[in-house]
Amino acid sequence: MGEGHGRLVPAVTRALDVLELFLEGDGTLSAPDITRKLQLPRTTVHELVTTLAARSYLVSLPDQPGRYRLGVRAYQLGSRYAEQLDLAAEGQQVAREVAETCDETVHVAILEDLDVIYIAKVDSTHAVRMVSAAGRRLPAHCTSVGKMLLASLPPEELALRMEEEGELAAMTHQSITDPEALHAALADIRARGIATEHRESNPDVSCVAAPVHDSTGRVVAALSISVPMIRWTETREPELAALAAKGAADLSSRLGHRGGGR
Repeated sequence: MGEGHGRLVPAVTRALDVLELFLEGDGTLSAPDITRKLQLPRTTVHELVTTLAARSYLVSLPDQPGRYRLGVRAYQLGSRYAEQLDLAAEGQQVAREVAETCDETVHVAILEDLDVIYIAKVDSTHAVRMVSAAGRRLPAHCTSVGKMLLASLPPEELALRMEEEGELAAMTHQSITDPEALHAALADIRARGIATEHRESNPDVSCVAAPVHDSTGRVVAALSISVPMIRWTETREPELAALAAKGAADLSSRLGHRGGGR
């Protein structure tokens, strides 16, 4: 039977509801907690918890017999999911969805030293569009994705990477070349949670980027929307920033991120 046409099984739905409760708070719950949160009969909750514990999806706390946490089986499923994740493939799928919404070029990039490498790209359908390619490497400080990734580094790591840098290379007359000016720009990006770039890597293009987090909360990539200046306006920038942030959040979710950290 095709996806979307099958009947949901109530008992399985309830069991999954129970497991998903453990994603909240400190990750421990008692049977009365579950009963109250899900508004289910006590006997039903008892049967669900007993079954999940018997299959090692839940385990009783040694020092608090009436409370439970996720068991090893849940960890094994999560680990297998993580093993099968492919950042480039997931990024390409999310980039496609974002591009379909705004019809502009969307990139996903990672940081290597002080450069960015584009690992996913979906083009705009417009005749005038940004020319780029997955696999391309650019100086991070000249791009919105790169500045987003640099801003997300711990201060000591950023300092270590930049300690031997003098004047930064320019790609256009708008590129930031002064390290102090870059540090000021990165501080602003940290405060906003969004990075922008106006004709700093391409004289005809502006971009906006947002951070992508993995399951630990670490920033592992950035997603950007690139727009030729003929279609870029100040009034459109907030809309594109919100769309980039949503796309980055969607990709983060695919990587197991549950929100709340940078």
